[in-house]
Order: sequence, then structure tokens, then C-alpha cells
Amino acid sequence: MPVTQIPKTYRVKSFGCQMNVYDGDRMAELLAEQGISPAPEGEDADLVVLNTCHIREKAAEKVYSDIGRLRREDGSSPLIAVAGCVAQAEGEEIMARAPSVKMVVGPQAYHRLPEMLREASAGKRVTDTDMPAETKFGALPRRRRSGPTAFLTVQEGCDKFCTYCVVPYTRGAEVSRPHGDLIDEAKRLVESGAREITLLGQNVNAWTGENAKGQTIGLDGLIRELAGIPELARIRYTTSHPNDMTDGLIAAHGEIAKLMPFLHLPVQAGNDRVLKAMNRSHTVDSYLRILEQVRTMRPDIALSGDFIVGFPGETDAEFEDTLKLVDAVGYAQCFSFKYSPRPGTPAATMEDQIAASVMDERLQRLQAALNRDQLAFNTASVGKTCDVLVERKGKHPGQWLGKSPWLQSVHFTGEVQAGDLVRVELLEAGPNSISARLLETVTA
Repeated sequence: MPVTQIPKTYRVKSFGCQMNVYDGDRMAELLAEQGISPAPEGEDADLVVLNTCHIREKAAEKVYSDIGRLRREDGSSPLIAVAGCVAQAEGEEIMARAPSVKMVVGPQAYHRLPEMLREASAGKRVTDTDMPAETKFGALPRRRRSGPTAFLTVQEGCDKFCTYCVVPYTRGAEVSRPHGDLIDEAKRLVESGAREITLLGQNVNAWTGENAKGQTIGLDGLIRELAGIPELARIRYTTSHPNDMTDGLIAAHGEIAKLMPFLHLPVQAGNDRVLKAMNRSHTVDSYLRILEQVRTMRPDIALSGDFIVGFPGETDAEFEDTLKLVDAVGYAQCFSFKYSPRPGTPAATMEDQIAASVMDERLQRLQAALNRDQLAFNTASVGKTCDVLVERKGKHPGQWLGKSPWLQSVHFTGEVQAGDLVRVELLEAGPNSISARLLETVTA
């Protein structure tokens, strides 16, 4: 492809968290506004955007592997852009090591993609890792399409500075998007087909804003206003921090019918000394009190969390405390990881780094307990009647897939279509999904 030619097709590959999925969708919209089309399945794209995640170990090396795989049989490569958190953290190194990369753009600067693309198409190599979070969303195009479910980023960045985490360095300080912008975007999503909206943020429950009456409100106030959109059937939010679980947000789980009975609240460890070393600023007891309050407001709520095993200095007894916490809570879902040192974080230089073999054994034990509880939660759902939002067709003829209120994957057969809200009876539980029988369509 001549360097002066603007790409005709693109592909955006997003890795990592749901906020990256949201960012990837917005980048795709930006490219579409420039007249660039998605590359057909199975065909090479003229432009590939690698929207990266920096949370896990060796994230940068995986980026170089992905770049290498883009090389075509004739030795050529598409125009490659590296976006996201690895771009933010290691942009200069990427430019130095990977000549085929023409653009590096951080998560707060991707609204400049069209301008950067024009420069790259003219033969320049362009980097932008500025962090003007206040201006990014205002520069993005109006959203014109949506599936039955949609993400809506309401807050970005983090001020918590957990000792293992790179997010404050790659996403910047906590910034809340303006209330009016969020209401407008949510309405447009609903108008374009969304029946469920998931509010996103690194610490989504840290969101705060001023409503149309000039009153300062928190996430619970935003959820209450979004619940007033008639065609919006469901609201979710993720990811939360225990320190930002306000009384109002806890109460919202019992008072707002459209707020689904699911809470993802990471704890990371079940021992107070480890939590302090992580700079988590909550204790096991304070975390359990929050869960107890939420369960009081919404007894059927499904709980989810995050865990890190093998944090520097974690002893066998301290890991056993994590297993005790898991037993006490009974999570419906969870994410669990081995600790991985991230360059530039305090934990990376701590003494008593845990051996990989020890972390492997601990992770296997933790995941066995979490899988046990996930299956138990799904099994306890059998026999219930609930509403499922239909998302897409399944693998088998006549099969459809959707989500229960508790974020379980549910599959069934029937005459429905994506976007329908249907009532089903849950019949048989597996570790990752539940089969159901269609009873009726609630709304089409």
C-alpha cells in the first residue's frame, strides 16, 4: 500500500478489560466516520489497531508477538497502530523496536486517530500519549448503533495507587464524565437498540457529577436517572472499589428494579496485612460488612470479585485466609490471577517475591474453590423463573443465548430475536451456563 493512500479497511483488536472493549468500539466508530470499512471476516485489513492491556505480566512482549503475526506472506504488513495502556506505558520503546508500527496512541488520546492516520498515511510515524481526559469524549462521534447490550464509560482513571497496579500511570487520575453527556449518550444507545447498559470505570462507583438541577450526585443518582429512560430495561456497573460503596449506592440495589442483582467488588486478598501491603485501604471485615449491607438490601444478589495470589511476602497462612474469605462469601463468579510485577510499581521491588511454583499451586486451589461456588450458585438457580435478555444466536439450530439478571449465560430454543426480553424456566446448570425453557416473550 503506497504511503499516501488512506486505508480502505480496518480491524480493531481489543484485549483486556471491558473499558478496552468500549474504547475499541469508539475507535471503530472514528474510523468508520472517515469512510473506512471493517475488513470482511477472513480478509486482511489495510489498518490494524491493537488496543492493548498492560495489567498482566509480559504484556509488551505479547504486543510484539501480535505485531509479528500481522506480517503477510509477501513480507508486507498492514498499517499498524498500537493503542491502549501498553501504548501509554511503553510507546517510545514500541516505536524503537517495531518499525512496522506507524502510530502509537494512549487511551486518553485516541480521539486524534483520524488526524494521526492522515500523518501516518503520508509516511510519518506518530505518537500521542497525552492525557487530556476532559476533551476526549467531547471529540468522539455520536454513537449511532448498538446491540442489545452496550457499555458506557462514565469514569476513567484511578487515584487509589494499589502497589501492584499500573492503571494510575496508564489511565491517569480519576475523572468523571459530565452528567448531561452521559444521559444523552445513554438515550442515544437506547434509541439505537440497547436494552441493557453497563456503566464502566476503573473505579466506576467513584463517579460524581452535577445533575440538571445543579445538585451534586454520585453513581446511585446517575443510575436512578438512567432508570427513568422507558426503553432501557437493565442497568449494570463495573468495576467498583470497596471504599466508594456509598450508602446510597448500596440502597439503590434494593430500590431500583432496573439495577440488576449483580455486584462485582474486588477484594484481592483475604488477609489484612497483605491488603495493607497492597495499599487497598480496606480490611477483610470492612469488605464483609459492605457485602452484608448489600445482601440485606438485595438478598438474591450475585457477588463477584477479583483475587491476586502470591503477592510479595504472602505466607501460606495468609493465603489460607483468602480461602476462608471465599468460603464465607460464596461468590457467583470471580476472576483470579497470579501476582505479576509491573515495572514502575512499588510491589515490583518488594522483597520476598513468591516463587512461580508456589503461585501456581495457590492459584489452582483458589480457582477450585471459586469454580465450586460458581457451580453451586448456578445449581441453586435451577427451578427459578426469570427474565433473560436475548443477545445472539447459539451454535445449534433454533438456539439463543442471553443473560439472566445474575449475569449467568442462559441458552434455550424458541422463536425470538436479539433484543427480546423473555421469561424462562432455568432447567439444568453447568459451571459456565444454564439451559432453560422459554415460557413467554416479555417485551419484543
